[in-house]
Amino acid sequence: MLDDRKSAILRAVVQQYIETAQPVGSTTVAARPDVGVSSATVRNDMTVLEREGYLAQPHTSAGRVPTEKGYRFFVDGLAGTGRMSPANLRLVRDFFATAHGELESMLRETTHLLSALTHSTAVVLGEQAEAATVRSVQLVDLSPRTVLAVAVLSNGVVLKRTFDTDVDVDPDRLADAVAAVSHGVVGRTVEDVAAWVPPTGVAGGALVAAAVSAIRSGIEAEGPRVFVEGASRIAGSFDTRETVERVLGTLEQQFVVVSLLKELIDGGLTVAIGSETGVETLADCALVVAPYDSGGEPVGAIAVLGPTRMDYAETVSAVAVVSQRLSRMLTEG
Repeated sequence: MLDDRKSAILRAVVQQYIETAQPVGSTTVAARPDVGVSSATVRNDMTVLEREGYLAQPHTSAGRVPTEKGYRFFVDGLAGTGRMSPANLRLVRDFFATAHGELESMLRETTHLLSALTHSTAVVLGEQAEAATVRSVQLVDLSPRTVLAVAVLSNGVVLKRTFDTDVDVDPDRLADAVAAVSHGVVGRTVEDVAAWVPPTGVAGGALVAAAVSAIRSGIEAEGPRVFVEGASRIAGSFDTRETVERVLGTLEQQFVVVSLLKELIDGGLTVAIGSETGVETLADCALVVAPYDSGGEPVGAIAVLGPTRMDYAETVSAVAVVSQRLSRMLTEG
């Protein structure tokens, strides 16, 4: 545990480094109003903080920079999720006041919003189809022998697949098929639908089987939906080209991104710093992640990826507020 003075000095170093990206000297820290001690005292305490692993000194004549342990102490000391700036709050209010359309479009626009709010790379993950349930099914006759199957999933995805029939489809046969398909798959998980077989003797059996097959093919084609915005902002966040290339390469690996976000959201709003992400190529990054839901059911995750010297207070606030507003909008429709 750090005493109050060392805690104040460490917070001052982290805040100053976040603002300037330059090693922080004792004179600079002593001049901050939240410290209130001499530069000699600051210098001595910074030596202790370095020895205990909270700070590091790039070279002998330089000031100090926070380590991963120092950032973690700083983040753990943030008071809740803080408050967003008035300008960012207006952006969020205006966005959700006018947001509409299909879920995929909304998630893509939410990614744009989050990147703009934080000036960092934003990622939004939609629920994978395997975890969803079927909410409703409709069959529409596009022509006498062409039918459109429409299935709405609990994650907001609307699957549409057309299929052809061997004979003309009349309205009564179509209505029977809709009733049979709905009875068989509505409320079931996507995995259950993949294994469901229409019972023998059901009205319009061939049509029912074709409709289920079409829905199943739509489900199989539905991969995880990952939206990334602001990847180019990473380029200005790091000093070396190698680091930029490693981070951008990781963002392109969809499986890695999906696995990481799904693992982190188990703890609710989470900040993972450097090695805490468990991904070696993100050792110089921090990730702020929060889940969002629809009607109390988990739907996906939103995240902001940036350098370890990101503005944690503003970023955590932005992620928290956007996840809450997105959940409310999906719940209320």
